[in-house]
Amino acid sequence: MTRSADVVTGADRRARCRWAAGDAEYARYHDEEWGTPLHGDRALYEKLALEGFQAGLSWITILRKRPRFREVFAGFDPAVVAAFGHDDVERLMTDAGIIRNRAKIEATIGNARLVTEMDDGELDALMWSFAPPPGRPRPSGFADIPAVTPESTAMSAALRRRGFRFVGPTTLYALMQSSGMVDDHVEGCWRAH
Repeated sequence: MTRSADVVTGADRRARCRWAAGDAEYARYHDEEWGTPLHGDRALYEKLALEGFQAGLSWITILRKRPRFREVFAGFDPAVVAAFGHDDVERLMTDAGIIRNRAKIEATIGNARLVTEMDDGELDALMWSFAPPPGRPRPSGFADIPAVTPESTAMSAALRRRGFRFVGPTTLYALMQSSGMVDDHVEGCWRAH
């Protein structure tokens, strides 16, 4: 493995963003998901829920627990999760396979209810309306990548006005990166194009 600044070349000879080095699940996520445009209300609701659970934790923790999250949250089907009640919250609070944070669990359920009140495709359209226009300069390194942008701040405000929780600007910028609304693969990464 060779290193140069913010890009790491692995045994497979692929140069990746440094954060993806050293863990096979991170490398797979980096190569197949992060920065790839993601559409659909259900897919974006899942991303919103998982990014909310990630707040204050490392993303690799969420990735490793994602299969169990998907299982206990019914594949993140908003209609099913919206019907969860008190007993479901208590059941989830005892499940060591997920992040057992009552506020985050309740926000995930409440956010599902809000998604079900929207028209089909409305969440997708709303969230993507905050994607910056194409042509944004590629970051040359991690120092060029912000934690918050005017777009993530505006998306946060719009979702909060609708009642969504755990949708702060930093959380939403991470969602924008992971769902391909922005492409923050740094110069030299094989995914940078």
